[in-house]
Amino acid sequence: MRTPQRIAAVGIAAFAVVGAIAFTGTAQAAAPSKAATPATAVTTAKVRTDACAHVARQVHCDAIRITGGTVSANGVKPNAATPSGYFPADLQSAYKLPSSTAGVGQTVAIVDAFDDPSAEADLGVYRAQFGLPACTTANGCFRKVSQTGTTSYPRKNGGWAEEISLDVDMVSAICPKCHILLVEATSATTANLGKAVNEAAALGATEISNSYGGGDTADTSAPYYNHPGIMITASSGDSAFGVEFPASSRYVTAVGGTTLNRSTNARGWTETAWADAGSGCSTQNPALSGQASFNTGCAKRAVADVSAVADPNTGVAVYDSFAYQGFSGWLVFGGTSVSSPIIASVYALAGNAASATNNYPYAHDSSSTFNDVTSGSNGTCSPTQLCHARVGWDGPTGLGTPNGVGGF
Repeated sequence: MRTPQRIAAVGIAAFAVVGAIAFTGTAQAAAPSKAATPATAVTTAKVRTDACAHVARQVHCDAIRITGGTVSANGVKPNAATPSGYFPADLQSAYKLPSSTAGVGQTVAIVDAFDDPSAEADLGVYRAQFGLPACTTANGCFRKVSQTGTTSYPRKNGGWAEEISLDVDMVSAICPKCHILLVEATSATTANLGKAVNEAAALGATEISNSYGGGDTADTSAPYYNHPGIMITASSGDSAFGVEFPASSRYVTAVGGTTLNRSTNARGWTETAWADAGSGCSTQNPALSGQASFNTGCAKRAVADVSAVADPNTGVAVYDSFAYQGFSGWLVFGGTSVSSPIIASVYALAGNAASATNNYPYAHDSSSTFNDVTSGSNGTCSPTQLCHARVGWDGPTGLGTPNGVGGF
């Protein structure tokens, strides 16, 4: 388990990594944002803070907030009046997504714990900043309910409010034509979050994203994630090699994490396995049938299946006005809490949920459907593919990241 705060020294040699998220704010989503040119690269420190506290007998969200540090006069400025980090157009470019045309008729549900009282208002700020269509209760695009489907919301929680803002912003970034259903669980227990998943399914969600996790658990002990006809994603975790539930459930798509940087190659981007992405073998749940020919090294369920950007050093712009630990406004986030709603929204763009299962990516794996991530590691393990990226499937990144929607 991660400690609540980690400090990573960042120097001139590391500037290429962190500088990739040093963008100036813009309201245009038509073209990828440009990385700022540093005035002076300086040695400093970046503080990365878990958004949600790790509480005994509760699960934790997988969001990591950048809380300090810059690499230049034009570098990352969290808690700012203007956004930095990757913007919607950047993510759409990196993964070649048909975000401007697809997603109509899809409802992506976000399941989190506790209440974010400013969720809808903050979502409006994010979407207006990047020229995305409004998504409100009034126009039928946004809906927020409790785990019982009512408007009697649970108590407020600043850390989980950040997670909620991150999740709804990522749905907006990837699938701006999708509807968003936010279901708030009464507390951060597997039982209450599971009941919220069931409620999301009952209310017509076509995809459900879960950006939280706890210890590896048998599906028979937590029977909340088996909803045929609905694609369910779960974060693989932010504690490096090792698995968490519900990512280890046989019924979900387990989403790992990458470090995403700009490149001069044909794609325009490069990715490596993020050093803190979760991966490994469940001891509780059976393997996906689709994994049989991919040499996962696991006798049971292997994590992850697919991946997307998660490294906070190449994080995403998020707007959250509910002040927590002295931070509000435009923030930069990473963690597999970023990658799970991204992949749920890619499923929504593909529109295959009604007839597909979480084996679908394995049956459609090719260079035209996934960007294979072949370098990077999240720890020491045996066999090595469980923690080291390689050609083909590996633990930290699964089959890779989306190259369009053909794998979903």
